[in-house]
Amino acid sequence: MFLKDTRKEIPEQLFSILKKDISKLRPSQEKAIKHGLLKGNNLLVCTPTASGKTLIGEIAILKQIIDKGGKGVYIVPLKALATEKYKDFKERYNKLIKIGLSIGDLDSSDTGLGKYDLVITTSEKLDSLIRHRAAWIEEIKVIVIDEIHLLNDPSRGPTLEILLTILKQIVKAQVIGLSATIGNPKELAEWLEAELVVDYWRPVRLCKGIYYDGKIEYED
Repeated sequence: MFLKDTRKEIPEQLFSILKKDISKLRPSQEKAIKHGLLKGNNLLVCTPTASGKTLIGEIAILKQIIDKGGKGVYIVPLKALATEKYKDFKERYNKLIKIGLSIGDLDSSDTGLGKYDLVITTSEKLDSLIRHRAAWIEEIKVIVIDEIHLLNDPSRGPTLEILLTILKQIVKAQVIGLSATIGNPKELAEWLEAELVVDYWRPVRLCKGIYYDGKIEYED
């Protein structure tokens, strides 16, 4: 599928930015669109690293904000990753939406976040913001969870699970879960009430082989 095939569904401002770098969509992105990405459907996207998952989240966020107003949140597991995503979003979309970063003191309500269209944060920080009754939380229309497989992580999993459970109760939002590895994708998709998108394409071929006596014998 070519990007131009989505022109009628993607906001013109977003399309103008994307077409500078993209002409053809990657397999996971095409599947996501066919599963209702642009119609507001919840999605659980399971594809290899560097296969284009982040753009799926970006499209969902920008379409919801531009077309319907409200706010978006992009949840990541680490502060360093949040900072990286913040820089990426600012570089590409700063002229379209207001982007904020919240990774600081867990005892702070960060009242200034209400002025942003998109907030990039960690699950622990967003959990804290909800507990501090941040008023803008009710305006969330799209939630993207990067590395959602960490629901199974003993340290971060419980917080993320509780956070998503609470968000499902207090806001009506499109939910996009992104991961390269999930052991039980069907069960997780059902819990999220999401369409499951699975694809195995990767930009660089992954080969398996055995190294012995200075040589590598690859599997067919």
